[in-house]
Amino acid sequence: MTSAGEEIAIEQSGGRTGTLNLVQRALVRTRRLRDSATHRWLFAATAVVVSTGLRYWLDSDLPSGFPYLTFFPAVILTAFFAGLWPGIVTGVACGFASWYLFIPPHLSFALNGGAALALGFYVAIIAVDISLIHWMHQALDRLEAEREKAARLAAERDLMFKELQHRVSNNLAVVSAMLNAQRRGLHGEAASVLARAAARVNLISKIQRQLHDPGQQNVDFGPYLLSLGPDLLEAANAPHVSYEVEADPVSIPADLAVPLGLIATELISNAIEHAFADGRAGRLRVGLKQIADADGQFERRVALTVADDGPGWPADFLDGQSRNLGTRIIQSLAQQIGGTLAYRSDPGAVCELRFSLAGSPARS
Repeated sequence: MTSAGEEIAIEQSGGRTGTLNLVQRALVRTRRLRDSATHRWLFAATAVVVSTGLRYWLDSDLPSGFPYLTFFPAVILTAFFAGLWPGIVTGVACGFASWYLFIPPHLSFALNGGAALALGFYVAIIAVDISLIHWMHQALDRLEAEREKAARLAAERDLMFKELQHRVSNNLAVVSAMLNAQRRGLHGEAASVLARAAARVNLISKIQRQLHDPGQQNVDFGPYLLSLGPDLLEAANAPHVSYEVEADPVSIPADLAVPLGLIATELISNAIEHAFADGRAGRLRVGLKQIADADGQFERRVALTVADDGPGWPADFLDGQSRNLGTRIIQSLAQQIGGTLAYRSDPGAVCELRFSLAGSPARS
């Protein structure tokens, strides 16, 4: 809790910040006027004429000793809106007008001691005002130049990043195409191994394309799961398998997207190979769900589930005795993202991966 004094200080600080922002915006808007020679000198001439006319109009209502009353604002406004030299010229012209018209003896440039001192103060005051305003203009111009430079560098960085991502994804797509071309000349286990390798590389390529924007390093994983299954079914020549995806709109960080995609690839490929062998028709279901706590509030944990309606996991697999390459890859990638795996037969094979979006070890 803040005290009354602290609240007042905060309000005053906010007020000062708002005033500075207002002045900064006003200075930005004066640049167009300052960049036009015709407009800024016309502004200066108008300021001299208006301030002189206003001072002449108020002359009968003002006591003696205020010869510069309307000229100070004219000089300040001209320096602020029109720039340094129009401000200087306006200050000089207003000084001579005040000296000649409103300092006794009128219509004369004669000076006594008091008038000379007042004129000296006028010169000093407008010099300080013009200097401060010119300094603000220079500071703002430098700030705008730095902002433009930073924006240019950011644009160049984004372009280079996108080009790099594009080249990487293209190279990975070429590797995937080469593996698929090599697979067409093979049969049996060798063809299956190359098909899986091509699918893995192609998946990484797709995720790289999604990460073209350096300011948005997250992937909506649902669409990837939707496109992943048909690609794997086509590569495995398994049109007899139906593929379903039920995914929450979960945004996966970039550092989790690739290993998560590889895990999904391995699980789907294993299901196609083992649950639907010998042309057996069936259904393959993939789910991506946010996990809710006991109060029904969603946590930063997510569950990826791959389930089929095949014969289920072999007994030796559930006992932890399986040592095939796909299983080792899945376990290694799950450890990499801090996830936990659970296998069960229900009645087909079901695998559930739970992980944290923060990348920390997830609770089972």
